[in-house]
Amino acid sequence: MTNNNLHVEFTPPHPLKTAVLFLVFNRIDTTKQVFESIRQAKPPRLYIAADGARKIREGEKEKVEAVRNYILSNIDWECEVKTLFREENLGCKVAVSSAITWFFENEEMGIILEDDCLPTQSFFWFCEELLERYKNSEEIYLVSGDGRATSKINIKHDYSFVKYSLIWGWASWKRAWKQYDVTMSDWYKQKNNMIKNLSQNKDTRRHWQHALQNVYDRKIDTWDYQFAYLLFKNHGMCVVPKINFISNVGFGADATHTVDSNCKNANIPNFNISFPLDHPHNVAFNDSLNRFYDENEFIQKSFIVRAFNKFARILIGKNIIK
Repeated sequence: MTNNNLHVEFTPPHPLKTAVLFLVFNRIDTTKQVFESIRQAKPPRLYIAADGARKIREGEKEKVEAVRNYILSNIDWECEVKTLFREENLGCKVAVSSAITWFFENEEMGIILEDDCLPTQSFFWFCEELLERYKNSEEIYLVSGDGRATSKINIKHDYSFVKYSLIWGWASWKRAWKQYDVTMSDWYKQKNNMIKNLSQNKDTRRHWQHALQNVYDRKIDTWDYQFAYLLFKNHGMCVVPKINFISNVGFGADATHTVDSNCKNANIPNFNISFPLDHPHNVAFNDSLNRFYDENEFIQKSFIVRAFNKFARILIGKNIIK
C-alpha cells in the first residue's frame, strides 16, 4: 500500500497551545530523545512526573536525579513548568495513574508521553486538533499516536477508531480520565458480559480475561490495562492515525515491561502527516482494524513469551542482567 503522507516535511500550522505531561523515571538516554521532540514542539505548559528510586536498586537514585536535572536544565522556551517528583517509589501502577490524575486536575485536555515513546512533530498538532474536535464526544476516550497496525489496513481518511486504548503517545480529556478506576472495583459485575462481547476471537477473549483478572487480583503492577478495561465496558473509542507517529525506543534490559529488544514493535519507523487533516465523515469503529488487533496483537503472548519476560525481570531485579 502506498501512503502519500509518509516522509512529508512538517511545518507547524501555529504555535502549540496544548499542555504536555512527560512521564519519566531512570532512563536518561530515552528521556533525552523524547524530551528533544517535546522541546521542538514548545508546549506552553509542561508537566513532569517522576517516580522515586527503588531502595533495592543500587545507583538508581543517582539515575533518577540525573533524569530530573537534565529536563529542568534544558527547558529553553517560554513555558510554565509543573513537577510531581516522588521521593518514594510507588511502582508503575500508582505512580503513572496518579500522575495522569494530577495532570487532569489542572488541565481539561492534554498530551501524554512516557520516556520511551518518541513522537514526530506532527503528533503534537494531530492530538491538539482532535482534542478540540472531539472534546464533547463522550464515546471517544483518547487520541493515539500509535499507528503500528494501520500500515497493514487500508484507511480511507487520516485516522479511524478502534476499541483498544493505544497509549504509546496519546492524548485525552479530563471528562474521560475521571471515569478511570485503577482498582477496577466493578470487575465482577462487568466481566462476564464484557468478555463475552469483546471479540469473536476466543484467544483474544481468553487473553483479556486472564490479564484483567490478574490486574484486579493485584498480580500485575500496571495502570494501562485498567484504561483498556474502561473502554471495553463502555464501548469507548480510541482515535488511531493512518500513519505511525511513535517509535518506542525503550525496549531492552532496563525497561520495566518491554524487556525484549528483539520485539517486532521495538524502534519501528515514525512519520509526519500532512495538514490539513482529512477527517472521516462518521464516528464509528473500524471493524477491520479491530479484527487486526484481535488476531495479531493480543494472542501472540504465549506462555513461553510471558515466562521469558517474567524471568528476565527477575534477573534484572537481582542485578544478574546489567
